[in-house]
Amino acid sequence: MLTSLAYVFLVGLAAAALCQKLRLPRIIGMLFTGILLGPYVLNLLDPSILSVSADLRQLALVIILMKAGLSLNLGDLKRVGRPALLMSCLPATFEILAYTLLAPVIFGVSWVEGAVMGAVLGAVSPAVVVPRMVTLMDGGWGTEKSIPQMILAGSSMDDVYVIVLFSTFVGMAQGGTVSLSAFAGIPISILLGIAVGAGVGWLLAVFFEYNYNHQSHIRNSTKVIILLGTAFLLLAVEDWLEGMVPFSGILAVTAMACGVHLKCPQPVSARLSEKFGKLWLAAEVVLFVLVGAAVDIRYTMEAGLGAVLIIFAALAIRAVGVSLAVSGTDLTAKERLFCVIAYLPKATVQAAIGSVPLALGLPCGNLVLSVAVLAILLTAPLGAFGMDHTYRRLLRRAGEGEG
Repeated sequence: MLTSLAYVFLVGLAAAALCQKLRLPRIIGMLFTGILLGPYVLNLLDPSILSVSADLRQLALVIILMKAGLSLNLGDLKRVGRPALLMSCLPATFEILAYTLLAPVIFGVSWVEGAVMGAVLGAVSPAVVVPRMVTLMDGGWGTEKSIPQMILAGSSMDDVYVIVLFSTFVGMAQGGTVSLSAFAGIPISILLGIAVGAGVGWLLAVFFEYNYNHQSHIRNSTKVIILLGTAFLLLAVEDWLEGMVPFSGILAVTAMACGVHLKCPQPVSARLSEKFGKLWLAAEVVLFVLVGAAVDIRYTMEAGLGAVLIIFAALAIRAVGVSLAVSGTDLTAKERLFCVIAYLPKATVQAAIGSVPLALGLPCGNLVLSVAVLAILLTAPLGAFGMDHTYRRLLRRAGEGEG
């Protein structure tokens, strides 16, 4: 495993640096490093690291979600409550509907199989989006209208919504029926995750504040470890409650970080945010290289032109959903275009569930996996490139006048 980790870090960083030199997003180099080193090309990664790949990816995602929560301005988030809520469901709904209608025409599958495909493809990738929104918040880009906060919150809730729909459609494809309780579980999962996470964050913040005011000697690094351990427990709670109470561990982690940020003295939360930012430097490489390693490049050859067509057609329809979600706000046309671009990338969710229909023996399983793999390869670099190269032209920086 140590040799594999050396490959992940050294080759991943080298490829990221090369892409940066070529004015391409670093994520492209990391993704292709994973594909190259992974089991479907050179097969240089030890099976032991691949067996815990999902856990390592989740660890990296926790780090950036903690950084995001510690950077969020809760006053800004309140101002974008309705658009953020709509961004969590409308774009994905439009994209799933697009696959449900287009897949039977292009591939000759049933509408239920099209819906399964849409549910796999419908989620935006928080792993690609969240780090960029954190960078924008730190730089003040779009923050006067809370655009990064809105996209960050919407993309975090979007995954919960899509995964519930995926479970429902897979059950239907296996001969089951629509479960109304599953749909009812969506708001419960979101609200419970936020409530529990915020409560835990408030308690931790009280402890950190007491420590700060009484000048006790708990190092900031120790506080980071405490936060990470608590975040892992919150994710474990989601597994413990599965089948009993719907609960979103990812939202709980973000809400916990927000609770700490809100209650803690500003110097403490600022230093914690800085610490998680440094951890992200290593976690980013692990996350995207292992996402790339999960991509079976062989399936892209089977996808064909029809897959490319349906991916971009669905993204165009998804853009309509994004536009509707931000309608009624004071965003300019340029800012709305940035929101559309930010909602393009697919990666983590597709790598996690793309192979599930095939593993379950669904007739559409091979096709769904092929389209999911191709979507990752096309949209993760496209979305990352789009955000990195347009935010300066499409968003205003805090304090700047209208351009």
